Amino acid sequence: MASNSRKNTKKRPPATELKKPRRNQLTALGVTEVDYKDVHLLRTFISERGKIRSRRITGLTPQQQRQVATAIKNAREMALLPVVGPA
Repeated sequence: MASNSRKNTKKRPPATELKKPRRNQLTALGVTEVDYKDVHLLRTFISERGKIRSRRITGLTPQQQRQVATAIKNAREMALLPVVGPA
């Protein structure tokens, strides 16, 4: 009969130790309103494929994420940013 001994008995560290501190780029830059004409700022929230990065990646608040998404969509409409289309 095989014994039920476990080889790895170490516990994982708590999730609070694994989390990195959130970095909010807009607050760090002192931006209160996101403008669709500020293409340099908006490019930091777009992936190399042209997709809008999620809140989990950017570390923005929900309100800031909505402002960024709306500004990116407006900039795409005005042809300031590339539009993502079928490949």
